[in-house]
Amino acid sequence: MAKFLIYVAVYVLLVKDGKVLLLRRANTGYMDGMYSLPAGHVEEGESLIEAALRELKEETGVVAAPSDIAVKHAMYRRCDRNYADYFLVCGNWQGEPANMEPAKCGELRWAELASLPENMTPEVKQALACIVAGQPFSELKF
Repeated sequence: MAKFLIYVAVYVLLVKDGKVLLLRRANTGYMDGMYSLPAGHVEEGESLIEAALRELKEETGVVAAPSDIAVKHAMYRRCDRNYADYFLVCGNWQGEPANMEPAKCGELRWAELASLPENMTPEVKQALACIVAGQPFSELKF
């Protein structure tokens, strides 16, 4: 059986007062117009935590410490590629979230975890539902 490539991605939930920060994707070629989280691929030599903190700073401008972030959900996702997605929660950070990548992000929006918008990327929609339900792992194919 042939080996295959798995891409590793991190997603960060900034959580404040029962709300999560969402980013509306724009001009990326992947699910533009849909809401997602600060996210990106893990780069060579990075840990999951390092990648999450880097993406958080690049996309929102906020800074957090490794001790402020924790993995809450893992997902094996099969779409055009195979992904190992890790969803991390951050409840403490420095700075006010801002749209640091306006060419890739149409807006930032705080949303209640209990009433999220319909137009969310499938992996984020499923992961958030699993996190609320206390499920640490899921799989998704689309």
